[in-house]
Amino acid sequence: MSIKTTHELHQRRFGRNLGVALVLVGFIAVVFGLTVAKVTSGDFEMPRAEEIN
Repeated sequence: MSIKTTHELHQRRFGRNLGVALVLVGFIAVVFGLTVAKVTSGDFEMPRAEEIN
C-alpha cells in the first residue's frame, strides 16, 4: 500500500477552513469579551418580575 501525497486542492481547502475557523473564534471571543464587560460594569440588571408583565 503506497502513501499518497495530499492533492493541491485539499491543501487550499485546509487553508480556507483554517482561516474561517480563526475568524469564527475571533468573533466568539469579541462577543464573549463584550458580554463579560457589560455584566461586570454594574450597569446590568435582571428585569423584575412585575416589569415583565
